[in-house]
Amino acid sequence: MIKILPMTQEHIDGVLEVEELSFHIPWTREDFEREVNTNAMAIYRVAVIDDKVVGYAGMWHVITEGHITNVAVHPDYRRQGIGDMLIEEMIKCAEEKEMIGITLEVRIGNMPAQKLYTKYGFKPEGFRKNYYSDTKEDAVIMWKYFPIYEDYESAL
Repeated sequence: MIKILPMTQEHIDGVLEVEELSFHIPWTREDFEREVNTNAMAIYRVAVIDDKVVGYAGMWHVITEGHITNVAVHPDYRRQGIGDMLIEEMIKCAEEKEMIGITLEVRIGNMPAQKLYTKYGFKPEGFRKNYYSDTKEDAVIMWKYFPIYEDYESAL
């Protein structure tokens, strides 16, 4: 059974394993420790099966918006709905905190991730040229707005 839990210090070894198997330039232990222990804006969740971290997602709550920083699933556990569960959890957290929307960047060539985000209502709204330092690949900027955004926009 897959459980989605708040990320703690105890999960970091497992998160690092997923991170290193998922990205060319992985975040470091210090990066994740800072997110979990000192970043007041950070919201991180792990997907766990039998005490093994099989995926994680992170988001920053910046004023009225969410910014998804990373989502990854262990290669041995992909295509089992874990990415869906993590995105759903990020959306739930954002709605609970009454954010107006969530943004993220995704590699222009990462079609599986773009398809996942589109499934949950994210739409492309721009590009960041040469965003990824390892390959100089462009990023697609995607946004998902919540109904509260319309109230916010009309109040301006």
